[in-house]
Formats: sequence, structure tokens, C-alpha cells
Amino acid sequence: MRQSAKRYRVQVDTCFVDVMRRCGDPARKGAWITGELIEAFAALHALGWAHSVEVFDREGQLAGGLYGLRINGLFAGESMFHVGRDASKVALMFLVQLMRDTRMTLLDVQWRTDHLESLGAIDVGRQQYLALLADAVATVIT
Repeated sequence: MRQSAKRYRVQVDTCFVDVMRRCGDPARKGAWITGELIEAFAALHALGWAHSVEVFDREGQLAGGLYGLRINGLFAGESMFHVGRDASKVALMFLVQLMRDTRMTLLDVQWRTDHLESLGAIDVGRQQYLALLADAVATVIT
């Protein structure tokens, strides 16, 4: 992944709505992100609650990214996309490092897919999750 990351430039919150639109491309299998959802998340982004990680190729084109909600030490990932090889993985890798750097404690990916499992995602039981969630939300990050 470090080699793949060298092919890209990563930024945060520079084109939030574009990332959501790419994640919500109706041509994608299982597309569920509607225009109304984009509007709602854009409002949350304007308020500082929703964030995106954007990955650009050498030509400056958006090659991948992800978005989600941040509440103190929690990042609840909503969706990710890629058009460039490994671009969504690079976005996730960047997010994890950003979370470590800021002492965030919980990255909720909502469900474990084979893809996310290959990147280290694990299932957590309800009781353990609720404890992790309470700690993360109580952790004020400045």
C-alpha cells in the first residue's frame, strides 16, 4: 500500500460533495446515496460534522475517496469509491493515520465486507461496540 500511496495526493474536506456524488453513482452496484442524502450530508459538512478524504492522481483527477461523520473520537464511515487502483485503500489508510494522530479511537465501517476485512476490519459484538462507542463519543478531540 505504501507504494500505491506514492502515486496519489491525499486531501481532506476539499471536495466533499464530489466524493459523495462519486460514492452515490447510480451505475454502482447497490447504489443507495440519493440527492436528498447528499443535501443532508452537505449541511452536516458545513456544520463540521461530516468529512471526506480525497485521493487525487498525478493529473489532479479525483481517483478515490471516502466520507463519513465524526463525533469526537468516532468516525462513522458511510461510503467509499475508487476509479484509480488502490485509491479507496489509500483514502482509508490516510484516515486511519489521521485518527491515530488525533487520538480518535473508533472507526465504524458499519458492516464487514471481504474488502474491508482484507484491510483489517473486524466484527465487534454489541456490548463491546456500545462500550467502544461511549468511550469514543466521550473523547473530546481538539
